[in-house]
Amino acid sequence: MKKTLRLILGDQLNANHSWFEEADSNVTYLIMEIMQEAEYTNHHIQKVVAFFLAMRNFGEFLKEKGHEVIYFHLDDDENTQTLKENVLMLVEQHDFVRFEYQLPDEYRLDQILLELTEKLESDLGVSVKLVDSEHFLTERGFLKDFFKGKKTYLMETFYRAMRAKYNVLMDGKEPLTGKWNYDHENRNKLKDPLLLVQPKTFPKAVKEMVKMIHSKGATTIGEIDENAFDWPVSREESLEVLRYFCEKLLFRFGEYQDAMYDGDSFLFHSRLSFALNVKMISPLEVVEYVEKYWYGHQDTIDIAQVEGFIRQILGWREYMRGVYWAEMPDFASLNFFEHQEKLPAYFWTGKTKMNCLKHAIEGSLKSAYAHHIQRLMVTGNFMLLAGIDPDEVDQWYLGIYIDAIEWVEITNTRGMSQFADGGIVGTKPYVSSANYIDKMSNYCESCFYKKNLKVGDRACPFNSLYWHFYARNEEKLSKNPRIGMAYRTLAKMKDADAILKQAEFYLGQIDKL
Repeated sequence: MKKTLRLILGDQLNANHSWFEEADSNVTYLIMEIMQEAEYTNHHIQKVVAFFLAMRNFGEFLKEKGHEVIYFHLDDDENTQTLKENVLMLVEQHDFVRFEYQLPDEYRLDQILLELTEKLESDLGVSVKLVDSEHFLTERGFLKDFFKGKKTYLMETFYRAMRAKYNVLMDGKEPLTGKWNYDHENRNKLKDPLLLVQPKTFPKAVKEMVKMIHSKGATTIGEIDENAFDWPVSREESLEVLRYFCEKLLFRFGEYQDAMYDGDSFLFHSRLSFALNVKMISPLEVVEYVEKYWYGHQDTIDIAQVEGFIRQILGWREYMRGVYWAEMPDFASLNFFEHQEKLPAYFWTGKTKMNCLKHAIEGSLKSAYAHHIQRLMVTGNFMLLAGIDPDEVDQWYLGIYIDAIEWVEITNTRGMSQFADGGIVGTKPYVSSANYIDKMSNYCESCFYKKNLKVGDRACPFNSLYWHFYARNEEKLSKNPRIGMAYRTLAKMKDADAILKQAEFYLGQIDKL
């Protein structure tokens, strides 16, 4: 019988993949902890630990099912630390005549595997087969074909098509209640911290793994509790988090999904993003589970809570993956505003007098997580106003968040957050003054800077930087129909010169804010 080596990447831990239906002694699965993946950016230590723990759990799952598994730990002597060299070494050692792999989700890995395929086929005579990961609800090229002939990809149009295709929250061909989107009802500020519920966690000791990672020379950022690392790292734990979310958090999720609070980083968010992005659970099973739970609890859970969550999974997540494969690799170099500034040092420490940035950054360093509004309207908003180079932005987001894999990170940062794509993802730049941050959080209440001041020693930097952003980009933005009001307002402001000078002063000492 011909011997086959099948590669499983660290974000391909899909227990329901058709590969695993039956064990075959002639098929060996390969899972690898390698420095190539641990150091392609400066990862959060919790991210590296989570990936390795999840991979190890998956390897044990396969062995229990009777599958042959080769697992490289990071500190194994025979580990070459690169994907390509490990595969080539094993093919020669074990006389594999077939190599199979699942579609990778990152362009970077796609290219590495294409190069490996050429080497295997042309030099070693090994046949190579590529299969789907059986995770996403759309194929790589679906979005580009869906919007063929259009200048932009309108997420709402895509989302409605997905709802109809998968019959989610639908009444025949129409949405339940006749309304597709409840976004305007999901923008409440959290005023009562007693509403908060502790997230479901799975504390485990990881001291030896952290020691092993650092002993190999991997450079990481962030903090970790070596005695109580608490993210889900198995399918069983992930399903438990999903159940907990529905039972304890869903009934307030939509209402407070955009809220920010300095006493809690998670609020009513599910903490499922890492589990989804490494494929321990699938988007369809999450959506169907949440929808079914809601149908049985309509007396206590409003549809707005459920629709807001489903839109993130069925709409936004699939949409962003579609944008990635429609626009890469060019997307990774887009810089519409030609921003060149370096990221201030406090993005690695949280030591800033701006309370909103302090909490968003410190929370990220502590938990490897921040929810979408913290990422978009606090850290991302500031980076855009300050003119930070999108390359720096991408690397920070890609490294600091446990759920950050390039296909979902770069489309959200270089696209939605930084408008570096010039409008492929968003129809306008997402920038704001202190007013929005105060509206959605309690950050401004105890800040060194004053939210209502535009000029002066304690004027909130967001206020002057907001107007400076529009002023310096007038040539690029003035014809955008969604922001014409900003320029009309700026033209009427009597203190415009003083505000712009204040912004220039802040930009000149950006590291000291």
